[in-house]
Amino acid sequence: MNYFIQLLTYFRIIAGPIIFVLILIPQNYGVALFILLLASASDYWDGYLARKYSLTSVLGAVLDPIADKILITFIVIALSLNLGSIYVAFLGSMILAREYWVSALRDLNAREGNTKATKVTFLAKTKTLIQLATLCLFLLGLFLGNALTIFVANFFLFLAFIITMQTGLSYTIATFKK
Repeated sequence: MNYFIQLLTYFRIIAGPIIFVLILIPQNYGVALFILLLASASDYWDGYLARKYSLTSVLGAVLDPIADKILITFIVIALSLNLGSIYVAFLGSMILAREYWVSALRDLNAREGNTKATKVTFLAKTKTLIQLATLCLFLLGLFLGNALTIFVANFFLFLAFIITMQTGLSYTIATFKK
């Protein structure tokens, strides 16, 4: 079971570059969406199964958020290129910057023995869910050739941006609170 749980995490890491290529090749949005849906589901299942079977590990705790960041990075960049959207590129870049900032905070807190400051919160899990749902909406809009779906995805991207910044701010305050 432990190998299966690790495989789910590695799948998200590998899915990022695959989806990137699929987004940039015309007529492959459906396949990209399908792989993203599987990768999104794997984010839930690897954590659930690890907790259920008491197979949580330090490696898993480190790789899980990194896998999410790799997946999201590849898709945000591919969508920015595909859509030619400054809006998607800017908000996506801000979201990615927060992700890397929080990774740095987690590293700092691990070194300082202050891991509680950047412990994953319910809002942070919600943030990841909204980010992945937003990316799925963009891909669905591209797959269907539906501008309205992409328009709605832009609103979700802004919501993801707000929640992402809020959780980043919370982690930053908790880290530097004396």
